[in-house]
Amino acid sequence: MTVEFAFGDTDGGHPGALATGLPLLAGADREWIAGAMEPAAPAGGLALWTGAGRLFGYARSAAGAPLEAETRRIYDGLLAAAAGRHLYRIWNLVPDINGDGGAGLENYQAFCRGRAEAFEAALGGGYGRRLPAASALGTTEARLLVAFLAGPVPGRHVENPAQVPAYEYPREHGPKPPSFARATVVDRGERRDAFVSGTSAITGHETVAPSDTLGQLACTLENLRLISGVCGIGERLGAGACESRHFKVYLRHPADLAAVRPALEAALLQAGDHVSYLGADICRSALNVEIEVAVRGAARS
Repeated sequence: MTVEFAFGDTDGGHPGALATGLPLLAGADREWIAGAMEPAAPAGGLALWTGAGRLFGYARSAAGAPLEAETRRIYDGLLAAAAGRHLYRIWNLVPDINGDGGAGLENYQAFCRGRAEAFEAALGGGYGRRLPAASALGTTEARLLVAFLAGPVPGRHVENPAQVPAYEYPREHGPKPPSFARATVVDRGERRDAFVSGTSAITGHETVAPSDTLGQLACTLENLRLISGVCGIGERLGAGACESRHFKVYLRHPADLAAVRPALEAALLQAGDHVSYLGADICRSALNVEIEVAVRGAARS
């Protein structure tokens, strides 16, 4: 079976579809993650699928459980389950991501601390340079959802030259920095897959154009251009020279779809792209838009 995310009210219609609960504003109601996978025995509290050497898995926290502790528990299990493989991509849906996490922290900051402590315990000091691509978006559901994809071939984790690596953010962003790379590239012969993390209007480590959606979109597109070049797939995310592209566009305010969709179509999208416009809060309350991309089978530039 194939493994995929399902958006909106659909569960995808088969056991390999993982319902996210994210509202679908427009576009594709599911995203293909991996094909030819079969269910494997659960491990570390995660449901798992395997195929062609790759491993996909996910776990949800208990409803209403302490977020930081549940994050640490799930990530401990994830890292144990993925041992012996290389992490390519992690997806996180965080309850009330900008809400009060207690002890003077936002929920996102509490999540980041639990995640970072799990990585440090498993990978040791200097773990930042071993982190894969990831995203963390807000969900109105009461449970944390974490999903991951790993494989047998080492990935190349890359950073945007215009941004401070997230794992090196200063303490003003929380007691533990976010644990992810801006993108992970996996070579397969003459082609490569590029998993581009959730990308938004951040230069250095600071928010650009706070609360200005179209201003943020312009900065986000520039960041995508830069990370595409570092991934080695040209400056347009493999446009015209790849097997497929799936964009997930997260909007804090659904009404912004009317302005964001045509701007994105004019600037970046092409015929054949899969695009899902989703309602979600972003990790910083001043951010209104975030875009992540999965590029499959891109020609090397």
